[in-house]
Amino acid sequence: MQHSVLTEAEQHWAWADLGRCRDIPDLFYNGEDEAKATRRRKEAAAKKLCGRCPVIDECLRHATVNRELYGVWGGMTEAERHRQAGRLRTG
Repeated sequence: MQHSVLTEAEQHWAWADLGRCRDIPDLFYNGEDEAKATRRRKEAAAKKLCGRCPVIDECLRHATVNRELYGVWGGMTEAERHRQAGRLRTG
């Protein structure tokens, strides 16, 4: 019997394989040229999906620890994470 050993990177991201977002990443990131209304609709839809995700806590922890600047992570938008961290985000 052959045992597979996960690399350090695979171990670091193992939780993400269980995320509800893994097949629709475009929903979780906004394009620079997107209208604010489109951005808000996408963020609301992403957060709704996050609310039913089994790895929401791991995702938010990752975003916080790694200071993810873009996208919806763990049910929080870019702006929400920046406010939580005491940073200002423009754009």
